Amino acid sequence: MKHTIYVRREKRSLGHPETAALVKKAALAALRCEGVDKPSEISVTLTDDQGIHAVNREHRGVDAPTDVLSFPLGEMDYDTGCWFLGDMVLSLEHVEAQAEEYGGGYAHECQYLTVHSVLHLLGYDHLDEGPEKAKMRQHEKTVMKELGYDDL
Repeated sequence: MKHTIYVRREKRSLGHPETAALVKKAALAALRCEGVDKPSEISVTLTDDQGIHAVNREHRGVDAPTDVLSFPLGEMDYDTGCWFLGDMVLSLEHVEAQAEEYGGGYAHECQYLTVHSVLHLLGYDHLDEGPEKAKMRQHEKTVMKELGYDDL
């Protein structure tokens, strides 16, 4: 199965050198665990708080930075059979801050936010505290375990 994860870094100085590899590994693990059996593509933009703030304001009307944004597309290119899942925007400043705050480390936080975003691209949501949030959380745990993390 051919899944392609495009990663674009807005500024060379952002994040750690292994960030793109961490993102790709986490996204591919999420697709595998979710049983995505069609070739697919995800576009990832690595940015800072200023960059994600601008995207959040423009697309969601929220005038604040956040950790990760997901923009599901879910369109099939019938000529190639490729499924365009959508776009992800990840603030590496938030990754670093939350890694310190939650104590899981940079790699853990980067991969967790990637998994979280991929699940959104696949249709999961967590707007309420009900069963949808619990279901999404369980899927996050499954993928993170696949990546070698025993706890969230």
